[in-house]
Amino acid sequence: MERFEQAVSLAARLAVDSVKEQFSPEERMEAVEKLEEEEMEYIPRPDTLKTKILDMCRENKVAAVSAAVLVLMALAIIFADKLTVYDPNAINLMERLLPPSKAHWCGTDDLGRDIFTRILYGGRVSLLVGVIPTTISMAIGIVMGMVSGYIRQLDALIMRLADIVLAFPSIVLAMVVMYTLGATTSNIFIALSIIGWAGTARIVRSQTLSLREQEFVEAARGMGVKKWTIMFRHILPNCLPSLIVLFTLNIPDAILSEANLSFLGVGTQPPDSSWGLMVSQAKTFAVSSPWMLIFPSLAILIMVLALNFLGDGLRDAVDPHMKK
Repeated sequence: MERFEQAVSLAARLAVDSVKEQFSPEERMEAVEKLEEEEMEYIPRPDTLKTKILDMCRENKVAAVSAAVLVLMALAIIFADKLTVYDPNAINLMERLLPPSKAHWCGTDDLGRDIFTRILYGGRVSLLVGVIPTTISMAIGIVMGMVSGYIRQLDALIMRLADIVLAFPSIVLAMVVMYTLGATTSNIFIALSIIGWAGTARIVRSQTLSLREQEFVEAARGMGVKKWTIMFRHILPNCLPSLIVLFTLNIPDAILSEANLSFLGVGTQPPDSSWGLMVSQAKTFAVSSPWMLIFPSLAILIMVLALNFLGDGLRDAVDPHMKK
């Protein structure tokens, strides 16, 4: 048996020596590196939020294009003063109701103001109305949802309060708040924050009810970790992927709500401009000067569609149940 093992060892050494004679050290090193690269292809990547988003950009072209459109629109809105030479509120009755041209890409309105310039500056109000109330309402909804799902004594009270908010049509409730507080931009933030938290609270509550029974939460509870620490350090991070998707889907709802309020006369007020207010002011000239109505409406349409497509793509990326 020992002779057999010695023979096998000798044969292996001879084979290795023959390989060394056939290939130089550099060639052997390249072969080893190539083998390691091939092995790395079969090692699964960590399933993090970043990798999910990158996979979404590769697999879902519509979501990737929507993200690019949103970035371009946001940059154009932020740097509006660099893209146009006109004052958004400057009145020039000599150039009123001009059709689109090289001088005025989207035409002028009934007061001679450049519509393209007003779309850019009005986009600042619409974008702020989309982001700020959504952030506030989601912050309220996250806290209320986690408290409701983790502290069962407060569950019934918080959910009945959410039911009351959800029982009213959102636009009607927002109009009541605006009529009560007054039609200003800051009151729009308050109105949209009040009507938007209940849906977020329900989603966070359902996830908290599931996560509070997980082993890592029970271990933290057994170690004497405080309730608020468990909720914000252990439960909230596990809700973030869904909350990111919900954030992108709630922004277009807020933009449309502001547009509806402005169209009804209780939203943004002159001399400030927003896309909804521009549509409201253009309804009188919808037949004679349709460009006043078309271009602000297109801005709302493109922004809302891009946000919805991006939200759908993120939902498919972070939710394993949505993958085909």
